[in-house]
Amino acid sequence: MHPVTEKKLLLGLSVAALALWLIFLGNSPLRDWDEGTIAQVARDIWQAPVGSLRWLYPTLAGEAYHNKPPLMHLLIAWTYSIAGVNEWTTRLPGAVITALGVPLLYLLGRLLFNRIPALFTALVYLTMLPVVRHGRLAMLDGTVITFFLLALYCLLKASHNQKYALGVGLGLGLIALTKGMMVLLLGGIAGLFLLADRQFFLLKSPYLWLGLFLGNAPAIAWHIAQLQYYGNNFLQTNLQSQSFNRLFESVEGHSGPPWYYLLEILKYGFPWLLFLPGGLYLAWRKRHTSWGCLILVGTTVYLVSISIMKTKLPWYVMPIYPFLALAIGVKLADVWEHRQVKSKAWVILFSLIAIAGLGGGVYFSTTEPQPILVVMSLILTVTMAIVAWFVSRSDRRFIPLLFAGMYAVLFLLMSSQLWIWELNEAFPVKPVATLIRQHITPGTKIYTSFAYSRPSLDFYCNCQVIPTTTSVLQEKSSNKFYLLLDNSTVNEIDLSHRKLLGNANSFSLISPLLK
Repeated sequence: MHPVTEKKLLLGLSVAALALWLIFLGNSPLRDWDEGTIAQVARDIWQAPVGSLRWLYPTLAGEAYHNKPPLMHLLIAWTYSIAGVNEWTTRLPGAVITALGVPLLYLLGRLLFNRIPALFTALVYLTMLPVVRHGRLAMLDGTVITFFLLALYCLLKASHNQKYALGVGLGLGLIALTKGMMVLLLGGIAGLFLLADRQFFLLKSPYLWLGLFLGNAPAIAWHIAQLQYYGNNFLQTNLQSQSFNRLFESVEGHSGPPWYYLLEILKYGFPWLLFLPGGLYLAWRKRHTSWGCLILVGTTVYLVSISIMKTKLPWYVMPIYPFLALAIGVKLADVWEHRQVKSKAWVILFSLIAIAGLGGGVYFSTTEPQPILVVMSLILTVTMAIVAWFVSRSDRRFIPLLFAGMYAVLFLLMSSQLWIWELNEAFPVKPVATLIRQHITPGTKIYTSFAYSRPSLDFYCNCQVIPTTTSVLQEKSSNKFYLLLDNSTVNEIDLSHRKLLGNANSFSLISPLLK
């Protein structure tokens, strides 16, 4: 392929990915839990006095923050220093890094096979709903995937030029600085792939070991600094509670059956999952090749590892999507090149998706009129109907149409305020935060009757809103504390000698005890 054409293709993938990841990035409030927490830590770093070493010893609401290493928090703090504190600057670093995973996956694919499957793999990854949605959030998982792809790319490239093995350590070191002990699992997958692919000569490469040392030295140094500064408290929180305990215990009640992540993939993987069985079958048949080996090792090891973990959270499944995209891209390329299109099962399934889209359009236009959802449903219906017709006629043009239709649907979704549907699970925090900021000094502790803490509320009001029981609130009502109470609790406790400061979203802000 001509180098200029290759560059144009990479540029096109980069522009398409950045457009999808950055469109109206700041149009929705920050989400609980990770977004609100990460934003608070980043703001603490940005606001810290010069020489305070807050960048090395981050804090959350004035307390030491041991959950994760601070690479992403530092990047967000840097964007705060340039463009201010808002949703857009909070999400920007992670969104850009995740979007760059699309052209990087294409480059990885070009090392594994020819242009068509590499391109299809990148386009599948580009149009996977979980990848786009979580990559736009101020979370760590999309960034970790891109760093992992960098490590895998360098590992494959090192078979032709051993100097690229330096990049393996860089990618893994960036993972360690982003999500700590996750590097052990992803690094283990890279190591198992190296062995299964019989690249034994790399184990003797000084570039690989030098890269691993240099790349992971900053992360090791950070952990040593925390141990020296905080001692056993850091060990118990970061390494035990937030890392290894998740393997054997259900941390904070986040549990699920072993098939939890299979359901997550099934919920959000369509329509691409229709091609996954065929892709995995091709990978098994070609398991002696590098691409077949990578798909099988990555998918199997990662899925089994997270499935046996006791703690279950939806975003833990994210690093499996590049492997699924590779398998699906291979299957689509096989269909494209051999014109093996006609499949009654595919016709039926695409027709069912079209019918579901039509039903959604009728629902959103009558019961809950939302124009953006109506347009999305219409595009989905038309796309899937034409795809079903193309498949029935053994016309391979259904593949580019499917890419275009899914991209358009995702682009509309990300252009709306509906892409973070978890915001509907509880009250909107911004009006309540505005009320608090109007009356209370930043950093103040407020006790609330709401059932659980909301990091996003803490971020927006720049205070610490602490949930507690009615009995404790009754006790606090006689002390000098601010209270944030729902309407039912207001009638249950004695608020005499206190002043109502205001109302927002069925919550009342109550002043401390009047003298």
